[in-house]
Amino acid sequence: MATQKTYHIVTYGCQMNIHESEKLAGIAEKLGFIHTETVENADLVVFNTCCIRENAEHRAAGNIGALKQIKRKNKNMIIAVCGCLTQQKGTAEDFAKKFPFVDIFFGTHNVEEFETLLLNRLNGKKRQISLWEKEGNVNETLPKKRTSYPNAWVNVMYGCNNFCTYCIVPYVRGRERSRKMQDVVNEVRGLVLEGYKEITLLGQNVNSYGKDLGDDTNFASLIRALGEIKGDYWIRFMTSHPKDLSEDLVIAMKENPHVCHSLHLPVQAGSNAVLHAMNRKYTAEDYLNKIQMLRKHIPDCSVTSDLMVGFPGETEEDFVDTMKLVSSVRYLNAFTFVYSRRKGTVADKMDCQVPEETKKDRIMRLISLQNDITREISAEYQGKETVILCEDYDEKKQLYLGRNQYGLMVYFAWRQESIPVGKFLRVKITEVGGISLYGEVLEETQWLSHQ
Repeated sequence: MATQKTYHIVTYGCQMNIHESEKLAGIAEKLGFIHTETVENADLVVFNTCCIRENAEHRAAGNIGALKQIKRKNKNMIIAVCGCLTQQKGTAEDFAKKFPFVDIFFGTHNVEEFETLLLNRLNGKKRQISLWEKEGNVNETLPKKRTSYPNAWVNVMYGCNNFCTYCIVPYVRGRERSRKMQDVVNEVRGLVLEGYKEITLLGQNVNSYGKDLGDDTNFASLIRALGEIKGDYWIRFMTSHPKDLSEDLVIAMKENPHVCHSLHLPVQAGSNAVLHAMNRKYTAEDYLNKIQMLRKHIPDCSVTSDLMVGFPGETEEDFVDTMKLVSSVRYLNAFTFVYSRRKGTVADKMDCQVPEETKKDRIMRLISLQNDITREISAEYQGKETVILCEDYDEKKQLYLGRNQYGLMVYFAWRQESIPVGKFLRVKITEVGGISLYGEVLEETQWLSHQ
């Protein structure tokens, strides 16, 4: 009896890539492969790459190179490299020369071709390299092997039209293409029926959803349509571009009882000069007005952000403006980054690159400020009750964990025989440890409404 073939997928980058890997896993399982936790034991290894930041590119290259010795022992192992890195102009060709033992290269535009490429290689055909220069149509037929229960990812659109000067995404993901509203609604309804408790809607700029469909569809109307789906579940979404955040969308968020009162709204910088150089198409004042509008309609809404320091030409005064904005908004959390040059972007050619030492100093000051704010917000929960969705078990802490609708992580002990993952629980916060909360479960509950 033949041994069943196994696959292992290594994913770099954002939730978009995680969900894309679920599609690749679905294709692998359709062809009879089963998942294995270890790369060394896999007959098929897929590297789904990211090129947004330089460290992700270096990690991918290092891990791909490390498989050379393993493949010498297992000559039948098939190695595939895909994702944003391979879609970047010239990179796949460079990698093909650097890693001659890799069997398959393909990009972000032709994920659906993975099945054909893999079958060709399994049938003894030569190395497969396929990179579509233009994005394809939205494909609704790809199988998915979901791996994040009780969370599920749902693309609402693909690509980006914004062309921020530091960002490679429009070049590797293509222009914006929205899925039809009914296809999104049907997928979410199916996930709720399957028991998923948190649905995250994905897009490079979800606020642009529907603009390319040629009808009255927009993201606010999609949020309202999803509100008609009955069940006990949360909805989150990312990422929202500040320039396109409308009052109608905020009102739709408020009206839909399933939408969490949290919003990821990347500002990137608090200096108008830097925002202009980034081509963000809003000012710091515009952004703060959007925050004021959001909190007028949803006073308890938490806000998270992306913040970048060291963009070309950023002065100390510019950086101080960013610090002032962070202090004003009081983000629950923020992803903080040092600017990293990306070949092929406008910013890569800019003069006045900020010295590395200056970048390091500024990022540490920014992280310190944001951590202080997060700790202050967390401390307000001491002795209070909150509802969380249990997501996982932390082996190191030997505690279960879950987030509340605002995004705060809570750790707790569970002494019942049943497994709490996927349950909504009411907990009382008994200890605040830095940015983490620790709680005592009061009861299993339901999430029906904000009221």
